[in-house]
Amino acid sequence: MTTKTTAAAAANATNAANTQAQAQQATQQTAPPLPQEIAGEVLIEKYAKGNETNVSEVRQRVARALAAVENEDKRAYWEKQFHEVQEHGFVPAGRINSAAGTDLCATLINCFVQPVGDSISETSDGRPGIYTALQQAAETMRRGGGVGYDFSSIRPVGAHVKGTQSRASGPVSYMRVFDRSCETVESAGSRRGAQMGVLRCDHPDIEEFIHAKDKGDLTNFNISIGVTDEFMRAVEADGEVELTHKAKPSADFLAAGAYQREEEPAETNAANAKAAPKKDASGDGSAGLWVYRKIKARELWDQIMRSTYDHAEPGILFLDRMNRDNNLYYCETIEATNPCAEQPLPPYGCCCLGSINLTLFVDAPFSEQAAFDYAAFGKAVDVSVRMLDNVLDATHWPLPQQHAEAQAKRRIGLGFTGLGDALIMLRLRYDTTEARAMAAKISEFMRDRAYLASVDLAKERGAFPLFNADLYLSGGNFASRLPAEIKEQIRKHGIRNSHLLSIAPTGTISLAFADNASNGIEPPFSWTYTRKKRMADGTHKEYAVEDYAWRYYRHLGGNVDAALPEYFVTALEISAQAHKDMVAAVAPYIDTSISKTVNVPEDYPYTEFEDLYMAAWKAGLKGLATYRPNSVLGAVLSVSDSKGGDASPAKGAASGAHPQDVVISDANRRLSIGTLPAPVLASLRWPGRPRLTDGNAAWTYMIETPHGEFALFVGHIDNGKKVPFEVWVNGSEQPRGLGAVAKTLSMDMRANDRGWLKLKLDMLAKTIGDESFSMPFPPHGEPKLMPGVVSAMAQAVRYRCEQLGAFEGNDPTPVIDTMFSRDEPRTGTDGTLSWTVDIVNPAANEEFVLGLKEITLPDGVTRPYSVWLSGNYPRALDGLTKLLSLDMRVMDPAWIGMKLRKLVDYPEPLGDFMAFVPGTRRQQNWPSTVAYIARLIIHRYAMLGILDESGYPTREMGILETPQKKGGAKVMQGALCGECGNYTVIRKDGCDFCSACGAVGSCG
Repeated sequence: MTTKTTAAAAANATNAANTQAQAQQATQQTAPPLPQEIAGEVLIEKYAKGNETNVSEVRQRVARALAAVENEDKRAYWEKQFHEVQEHGFVPAGRINSAAGTDLCATLINCFVQPVGDSISETSDGRPGIYTALQQAAETMRRGGGVGYDFSSIRPVGAHVKGTQSRASGPVSYMRVFDRSCETVESAGSRRGAQMGVLRCDHPDIEEFIHAKDKGDLTNFNISIGVTDEFMRAVEADGEVELTHKAKPSADFLAAGAYQREEEPAETNAANAKAAPKKDASGDGSAGLWVYRKIKARELWDQIMRSTYDHAEPGILFLDRMNRDNNLYYCETIEATNPCAEQPLPPYGCCCLGSINLTLFVDAPFSEQAAFDYAAFGKAVDVSVRMLDNVLDATHWPLPQQHAEAQAKRRIGLGFTGLGDALIMLRLRYDTTEARAMAAKISEFMRDRAYLASVDLAKERGAFPLFNADLYLSGGNFASRLPAEIKEQIRKHGIRNSHLLSIAPTGTISLAFADNASNGIEPPFSWTYTRKKRMADGTHKEYAVEDYAWRYYRHLGGNVDAALPEYFVTALEISAQAHKDMVAAVAPYIDTSISKTVNVPEDYPYTEFEDLYMAAWKAGLKGLATYRPNSVLGAVLSVSDSKGGDASPAKGAASGAHPQDVVISDANRRLSIGTLPAPVLASLRWPGRPRLTDGNAAWTYMIETPHGEFALFVGHIDNGKKVPFEVWVNGSEQPRGLGAVAKTLSMDMRANDRGWLKLKLDMLAKTIGDESFSMPFPPHGEPKLMPGVVSAMAQAVRYRCEQLGAFEGNDPTPVIDTMFSRDEPRTGTDGTLSWTVDIVNPAANEEFVLGLKEITLPDGVTRPYSVWLSGNYPRALDGLTKLLSLDMRVMDPAWIGMKLRKLVDYPEPLGDFMAFVPGTRRQQNWPSTVAYIARLIIHRYAMLGILDESGYPTREMGILETPQKKGGAKVMQGALCGECGNYTVIRKDGCDFCSACGAVGSCG
């Protein structure tokens, strides 16, 4: 070998090494961050079994369980493949991850549809009787499955019951029975079951159904209306619709004009299509439907829309579209869906679900070279289809009917999750045409690859038993629109699964297995939020929960504290129309349906909201669900009284009930309050001082007292009208503690509640000091007798506020509206317990007792409601305690916490002293008596579990709108959270989500 050749070889080796090193460096630079702590916590809590401690071990268990149905000689191979595909993006549904390979006799299927007939116990039109269906549903939920029902077969209120010569009570009454059963039956030992109730738009009880949940009933149901094309056309044309049923009406309905149609084509009413014989199963009349009454279609539509706008329910299912698109239109009728609505299903049909995490297939994320790796994605689709087909053979079946239905059709539902984050990583903004085109391209690729994978399975295992190539590939259904080459393969070899695709909400599996990638088809809801979790020992632990793409961007050096690139966009920053358009872009490539919640802001116009549903129907969607946070959704906080009566706020007010009216039998008593108002979330403004770059004007007045004088200042801002926003005092002769009163009062000025400010000033004006004195009072200096210095200051401030018109008008009073008691609750002769603590400040020669009077709220929580001092202390502090006592009665403890935190650093000249840190035997220096009082009150709140030792609430109520980090989740009004106790559970990405503590509940 020559020297030249050797040198060339060495150079080539060096270049190769450099290239390899650069590649490794590039890989390291773009490698995703390690999973966040909350992901591991959720995994252990919900999915890990036995000694499993990490996600790989859970995946290994699932892989082993699903490979067990393979031929013995191939099990090891497929177990490895199944584990690898999970490590590289496939996320089986929650029931699979939770139960596969365990000793639990639980189903791996997330949900089913349960038929319900029009009979108490007998089979009617092929459907089981109501109580038979109830028993079957209970068994399904006990094994871990959610259940959807169509209740349209049940005869309406007032229908004639021939056997008992009575009137029917209607489907809603029986839904309550199913609701209570679901509440009682624990699902697979860990959770309550999920339920979907459906009623057709032409059922005579449709109006009762629309409003069934308005007053808090049917809490274990999602409800949706099955809407027909005929009805939607009537809405467009302002026509009438007939409300019909096969059951004969009672005499009063007949007298009111109910009549029987002469003919009834079976296809016009799917709920009654099986009543083709001239006599129905109960012998109650001919096959022609009875028209109970007629109603204007637009009037009914407006009821549906208004209820959905105010209550987020009912959802809408476009039944005709579902059935036209159904691959098995020739052998089944779709009447209902699973609880999340991503699977329209026949009776006893099932959801066998899994999702592929799209974020793992983005190469060079956030760069101009960002691209989607279709080759790797295709391999994941292939193996995922096989895994889900195996689930149908590996699972326990709650009912034999469900097993038979699954074996005959072998439905599965492969989808994706992380679409929103994947689009961000591809530098595509979710609400743009380019993003919708990319989502459609990914969906089309997934469709084609999944159908071909199922064909390959059919070659190996055979087609599903009800496969008929001519019917399956024709009739305008989904399969008839497949590419010609795929249809040719299906016709030649058959297909293993009747349906293959579904985009489901991924809930906690996205958090546990995908490091909080965006959920399903949804964009990210927020970039960050805080999960406040109650631990086993009763303490709380906080976790930062961060969106995967946002976190990855920061990991790669992106500045998340600055303005994010424009392609970073959250759900509430996107128009409702854009949400709908994304579903419309993806839907043509999904053979079942898509679970999608369109989150709209509270102020979203009703007319645009209504148009959203009409546009969804015209776009060919199969359904739509929306969520608009609003005050109607916030349940009234109340408890029943001791006699079991109604303790709603309205009735409590009417009866003149007061806290002291409650009788408590034990000797160690506290006052108890029976009802609370339901204030609007974020109704209280954070009273921070505005930043005024050009300064502000202030009114000054000299307060003259027997012990000297000092200056009082009332600052105001001028935004077309002068508005007072702060108070302060200055001068060496001001009484000790008066500055703290001014500081607290300033925050009240900025609370945007004129009534609250006047209440505070009126209270202070009555405060009696060490001695009364006469003071020249504005505007002309007439002498006025003042009961004390605090009163003098308050009256002067009130005068200035009246000058500025601060109390004029009938504006809302948001702070007053959130008080659980405006007046201080008074004790009876038996008294009440107080918490007291001794305070000694040697530097100021002060020694006194601090006391807090406490009350028990309806939820059992004890809250301070009044503070008092007794002993030798600065009398100006009586004004401070009056202010803080009012603050304590604001329902959201964040309010009093904020006030106290503002005082813990309050200094006074020569007023600092050493004292014990509350709750410890350690001493520290405190800047003033006021600061120590504030810290002691915080400590008492911490002892009661209301605030932490830093003065922050242990649970967010969301009434006080606190400053949010950019991209943080906002607390929203909703249902009761079983974990933190706030009425802040909303629908996010198709799942229950507590916007206060971050708990993720059921999806469906």
